Order: sequence, then C-alpha cells, then structure tokens
Amino acid sequence: MNFNYYLFLFVFIFIGRSSFAQQEIHGVITDKKEQPIAGANIYLKGTYDGAISDENGRFNFTSEETGTKTLVISFLSFETKEISGEISSFKNLQIQLTEKFDALDAVVINAGNFEAGTTSEASVLKPLDIVTTAGSVGNIITALETLPGTQSVGEDGRLFVRGGDASETQTFVDGLRVAQPYNASVRNIPSRGRFSPYLFKGMSFSTGGYSAEYGNALSSVLVMDTQDEAEEDNTELSFMSLGFGIGKTKNWEKSSITLNTSYANLGPYQSLIDQNISFNKPFQSIAGEAVFRNQFENGLLKVYTAYDHSSFNVEQPIYGSTQTVDLKNNNFYLNSSYVHSLGNKWHLFGGISYGNSQNDINLIAEESEELIDDTENSFHLKTKLSKRFTDKIKLNFGAEYFNTDFKQSYQSEAGNFNPNYNSGLFSVFTETDIFFSQNLAAKVGVRATQDALLSEVYVSPRLSLAYKIDENQQISTAFGNFRQQAGQDYLKFSEHLVQQKATHYILNYQYKKASTTLRAEAYFKEYRDLLTYSGDEITFDSNFDNSGSGYAKGIDIFWRDGHFKNLDYWISYSFIDSERKYQNYPEQVTPNFVANHNLSVVSKYWIQSLRSQAGFTYNFNSGRPYNDPNTPNFMAEKVKSYHSLNFNWAYLLNKQQILYVSVSNVLGTQNVFGYDYSNTPDASGTYTARAIRPTADRFFFVGFFWTISDNKNRNQLDQL
Repeated sequence: MNFNYYLFLFVFIFIGRSSFAQQEIHGVITDKKEQPIAGANIYLKGTYDGAISDENGRFNFTSEETGTKTLVISFLSFETKEISGEISSFKNLQIQLTEKFDALDAVVINAGNFEAGTTSEASVLKPLDIVTTAGSVGNIITALETLPGTQSVGEDGRLFVRGGDASETQTFVDGLRVAQPYNASVRNIPSRGRFSPYLFKGMSFSTGGYSAEYGNALSSVLVMDTQDEAEEDNTELSFMSLGFGIGKTKNWEKSSITLNTSYANLGPYQSLIDQNISFNKPFQSIAGEAVFRNQFENGLLKVYTAYDHSSFNVEQPIYGSTQTVDLKNNNFYLNSSYVHSLGNKWHLFGGISYGNSQNDINLIAEESEELIDDTENSFHLKTKLSKRFTDKIKLNFGAEYFNTDFKQSYQSEAGNFNPNYNSGLFSVFTETDIFFSQNLAAKVGVRATQDALLSEVYVSPRLSLAYKIDENQQISTAFGNFRQQAGQDYLKFSEHLVQQKATHYILNYQYKKASTTLRAEAYFKEYRDLLTYSGDEITFDSNFDNSGSGYAKGIDIFWRDGHFKNLDYWISYSFIDSERKYQNYPEQVTPNFVANHNLSVVSKYWIQSLRSQAGFTYNFNSGRPYNDPNTPNFMAEKVKSYHSLNFNWAYLLNKQQILYVSVSNVLGTQNVFGYDYSNTPDASGTYTARAIRPTADRFFFVGFFWTISDNKNRNQLDQL
C-alpha cells in the first residue's frame, strides 16, 4: 500500500512539474511589407530551444525555461532582433524584421553627378575612358564634353555646363581648388586642361546640385583624386608629332615619387597642315611635374607640384581688323594633402594649394600697342573632419579659406593703369549622409561663406534624396543654392559687386544592370545677381552692377552598353533652353555658347587579331546664336550646326610599345563657331563679318609610347 502511494505521488509530481515547465512559444515573422519570412532562426538566448519559420513565416516550439528571457530572431540580410520579457508572454508574436543595411547594395545619391572611377557604384566612366575617347587626345575636358549637360565651345576649350559659362565651373584636385586649371590662351583660340589624366584614380563631374563641401561655383565642380600609391618602378618615353616626354616612377617600402617632363612645339605640325589662323610663332611649352606619396601608420601624405612655360605669337582677326598677339605664360601649382585616421571611425583631412600664374601679353594693332602684365597668386587652406557613426549615418564638417591676390600693369597710348585686388573668402560647411533604409537615403548640407571684400555672409543650403525602386533602378533629386564671387576681369575695377546666385532643381532616373547604364535627368536653374557692365568691352570706366538674371532648363540622357564582345559605346543627348541677361547684353537672350541640342556617340572596339583598339566619336551641336549688328534684333541669328567625326587607333607593337594615331574631324567639316564683326560700318552702311573657325579643320596626332619596367605587360594605353 505504501509502495503504490509513493508511486502515485511521484508520477503526479513529475507530470505536474513537466506540465508546468513546458512553455509554448509561437508567432509569425514578416518583413516591413508584411510578407512572410521563411527560414528565419528563432531561439531563446543562452539555450538550445528554438525553431525555424515555415513558408508562412510561422514558428512554434516549447521550452522548460522560466522567468525573464530573451528571444532572438535572425535571418540573413535582415537585422537581428531581440525581445526580452516573461517567457509565458511569448505567444502569438507578430515580429517584423528590418532589412539589414548593406553599403555595397545601398541606394546611391547621384542627382547631378557623374562618377569616373574604378570602385564607385555610381561610375559611368572609368579613368581609361577619359583618355581613350577619340578626339580627346588625352584632354580631360574634351572627353568630359561627350557627357550630357556639357556644351562644346570649340573656340574656347574650357568646360561649359548647363547654360553656365566656363567661369562657373571650379576644378579641385584632392579636395583643393585649382585657380588656373587651363593653359593660357587668347580670344577664339582654345585652351587646354593642364592635367594629365593618368595621375588620377577617379573623377567626379557635377552638372549641378553638388556637395556643400565645395563652393564658389554657380554651375558645377570637377573633382579629381590623385592615385594613392604608384605602380611599380618604370620609365615611360613618348615621342609625338607635337613634341616628346619622359617620366620616371620610383617606389620604396612606404613611399614613391613620380617625375614627368615634356616639351611641345606645334611648328612642324602647323607647317604641314593648313591653318585658319596665322601664327608668327607657334605654340611652344615646356612642363614638368612631380608627385610624392608617403604612407604613415595611420595616414597618407600626398604632394603634387607642377610648372609650365608656354608662348606663342599669332595674327588674330578681331572686330573686322587684325591684331598681333604675343603671349608668354608661366604657371606654378603646388598641392599638398594629408589624411589621418583618428580611430573610432574619425578621419581628419588637411591640405593647402598654391597657384601662381604670370602673363606677359603684347597687343599690336594699326600702329597702336598695348602691354599687359598680370600676376595672380591664389591660396586655398582646408581642413575637414568626418565621422561614420553607424552604417547609416556619416557626418562631414570643415572650414576653408581662399585668398586671391591679383596685380596688373597696363600700358597703352591712352595711359597707364595698375588695377589690382586682394580677395579673401572664409567658408564653413557641414553635410550628413543619412540612409533611412537600403532603398532611401538623403544628403543634407549647408555652407556659409564670408566675403571679406563685402563684409557679408552668404548661407547656401543643399539637399539630395535618392530612392531605390528595385535592384537595378533608382530615382534621385537635388536642390541647392550656390554662390560665386565675381572674377578678376570685374574685381580689378570694382570690388563691391555682390556674389552671383544660382538655385538648382534636379530630378534623376537611373537604370544600371551589369554593363548597361541609362541615366535621364531633368533640371531647372534660376540665376540672380549676375554681373553686368556698360560698353563693348570691360574697362576701368565701365558701369558695373548685379542687375543680371536668367534661367536654364533641360533634359540630359546617357546610355552605355557593353554587352557586345570587344565593343564598348555610349550615347549622350542634351536638350537645353537657356536665356540670361548678363555682361553687356541689352536684354535676356540665349547666350552665344549655348546650343539647344547636343549629341555625342562614342565607340571603342578591340581587334584581337591586330592587337589594336580603334575608336570613333561623333559630336553634333545645333546652331549656336550670334549677334549680327546689321539686323535689328540682338543675338537673333544662328550659325550652322556643328558636326565632327573623330578617329583614333592604338596599335601594340609589343606589350610595352604602342603606336598611336588620332584624327579629329576626319571628314574635314568646315565648322563655324560664330562671326566677328567690324566696329564700324563700311561705305554702304554694312558691318562686315569674318567667320570664327577652328584653328585648323582637321587635327592630326601621331605618337610612339614606350614603357620600360619589370612588368612586361605594363604600357601606356591607359594614357592615350
């Protein structure tokens, strides 16, 4: 009897204890769109009790644990979630998981911005594309003119963007401003960018709505980052129809130096090819540059310096007559930057750039002579701190100071003048990148600038948003206010002109899959406080003010496809409607550098059997406006459309020797950029005109490039 009693008691206690300890835990797992998540792992922290969700997102398991516990829910590509509470409350749970943030797959903020690099997800061009585009002949600016939003202004050679003239685009190297990014030139003879493309690992070209980190540009910025480290030791030799060059790179364990020098002389070329302009002395230049890099334990120092001297003498048609222009230019540029990791995801940037440009110009026309000597010294000091607080939040903030000291000596029969100015701009900026999710991001920034000449402070907000529609598509938008100080032609005579203002509105759509990219972008720009002056030319007695205004609106389309074997191509189209009242314009009209329609088709084909790359580029611009004083309406006439078919061929004689041939405007189309009219009418009352044309209808270039290095596969194809 006792035995049966104790057996009954034991069974009762055991069953009761088991019944009490077995807690049932169940619920359903979904994403933010309330779609079930199958295969999620659910378990009690510190135990082996758990389950996996089924195809409906449901889970169910039991546990003998008691008291307060933590339930963990995890699944690949979603953020792990933990719920703490009394274990008996873990019933009928409705658990929603948030998609894990992945920077490599996140939305990219790219409205108004083109990336040219090797790693950026926003890249539409690679550094190799910049230099192998037919017609560019290694000129960064010419290659960028195949992108939508740019205007090809052949008589100028600088970068014109979305209704803005060339002065409205600023150039930065490693975050520091380049005050003189182009070779010196004169009216209607195109200048050329000073920098060699192969120095840079990537470029960011903004057609508008650019970051708050940059300023003093109404339309766009071109940001170029130099290589962080040099490749192996090598020597590079170049023998060209225009001159020759030699380069040397030397590496050590944590540092490297690259030295380059070149000489150019267009005399032999101009003697063989008919020129539309008469040169008394051909363009000549001698240049050298050096790049030093040193890698510290937690930082990187880069120093770039360059010097060039150029000169030419030309008979220049102007205002119905001819004047002789003799120009000599000396340019020096120094750029030094240091990036340091402070730990805990803090990074410090500091840098300084200095530019010195000296022009000696002699103008002779009809027994009159003008002597112009000017010197510009420019400094840029900058420091910036950045911190990535989480994968979703990154903060940049910093300060910078620009100083420009300009002096000019002008001598003529009318008298001697010495205009000059010294300008200082102090700016602070802050900008935050916020990723609300994998598909939604924002860039919010503000920039404040104090203009020492005016003792005024300008505040410019910037905002960009981007939303990822799916794996291949996204839309983005940008808004911002942008200010720019008057240029030297104005400030040397009047230092009290307020800064010009532009407001940008941009809407962008991008489709990107594998080697295919489609970008479509609509924009509107409003200009205020544009600079105006009285008279035919800017002189010391002109009346200057900020009464100008204008707008630019349009759409840009870019398509690139690399699906075809050995063939790569892209197509760019831009439509722009722009009018402005500025300079000495009597009314608001389309300026003479704006073509309503612009088209570029770029193709490159690798011919394996011939060890060659062949390229073609076709450029089209509809007719640009010009002013005919023989007609009553201002800027009412248009030149004929511009057409140019360009060709290049790179042939590998062996893996380290390349023969390169380039022909611009293969068909010899006689393009016209505008007309130069006489100042006074002839006997019949007509103002006579002369067409403004390229210096030559065709441009031929032949070069032999030889790389000497231990790596027998290395060559200069990426520099052509």
